[in-house]
Amino acid sequence: MDWQALGVSLQLALFTCLLLMPVGLWLGRTLATRQFRGKALCEAAVALPLVMPPTVLGFYLMLSFGVDAPFGALWQRVTGSGLNFTFSGILLASLVVNLPFAVQPIQRAFEGVPNNVREAAWCCGLSPWQTFTRIELPLVWPGLVSALALTFAHTLGEFGVILMVGGSIDGETRTLAISIYDRVQAFDEAGAGIMSAILLAVSFVTIGVVYGLARRGRGLRV
Repeated sequence: MDWQALGVSLQLALFTCLLLMPVGLWLGRTLATRQFRGKALCEAAVALPLVMPPTVLGFYLMLSFGVDAPFGALWQRVTGSGLNFTFSGILLASLVVNLPFAVQPIQRAFEGVPNNVREAAWCCGLSPWQTFTRIELPLVWPGLVSALALTFAHTLGEFGVILMVGGSIDGETRTLAISIYDRVQAFDEAGAGIMSAILLAVSFVTIGVVYGLARRGRGLRV
């Protein structure tokens, strides 16, 4: 068992969730409750990581993170270090690739809140912020938990994008999924099997949580 790779994976998943959930909450609610020019393009951009091959997305991110690219050069001037083959680089890549897993469940949850509920809250004297915190959030919490679970599990299992951006550096960018690949390449089927079983268990529990919350959410709306 590669405990170092597991630690990197858990750290990556934790930071991805902490940084992405506020963005997912704001963007998901905005897409669900507002109409604006270019909304379809915004939704398409959010969903793009779902349909792009991971190696293609990883390739473009690797180019963007390079010191010859505007973003990579700006990052190096500000921080004094590059992005490719660093934990910061795979974290930024993880934020991009996990965006639809954080946004879409929250968007669907807010779309399930009837507009007359918000209007009734406003008629009762609640401000928009009070309506959001006291009315909307309790109704959409299954979507929030689903987004958190999907983002965490997908980060643990992400392979192609992380490998393209970060490579396989021990203690820095080598995640559990990459370690499984390396063990298979080294004909260590036993080690690969143990780590694969861990990811399989995490995926199974995550799907169970998501389906359970979805069923409970439907029950609450009824």
